[in-house]
Amino acid sequence: QVQLVESGGGLVQAGGSLRLSCAASGLAFSGSTMAWFRQAPGKEREFVAAISWSGGRTSYADSVKVHFAIFRDNAKNTVYLQINSLKPEDTAVYYCAATSKFYNDAYVQTSAYFPYWGQGTQVTVSS
Repeated sequence: QVQLVESGGGLVQAGGSLRLSCAASGLAFSGSTMAWFRQAPGKEREFVAAISWSGGRTSYADSVKVHFAIFRDNAKNTVYLQINSLKPEDTAVYYCAATSKFYNDAYVQTSAYFPYWGQGTQVTVSS
């Protein structure tokens, strides 16, 4: 069955960078959509970025689009989230999500759109 495994989180000083990885398996990648969400302490889970597996279409939350980039390596069945210029407010558990549905701008920011989720990876940014 579908498995998503995140990695790459850790403790980073403000201004630093991280690259999160999401290794996917068991997913019909053609036509699929992948996304990153995050949940900060005391906050609800929020959308970060999404990407269509085949076409490379992307979407970003307004709060992260300047310093975040989502991309994929089809050969490795892996989706990445590059985070630059990290800020303390970026501290959160970052979750990888996937759906076999085609990319849809109207729904990729909605958690319910994604039936498959990873376990999360912690990103902590110190000031």
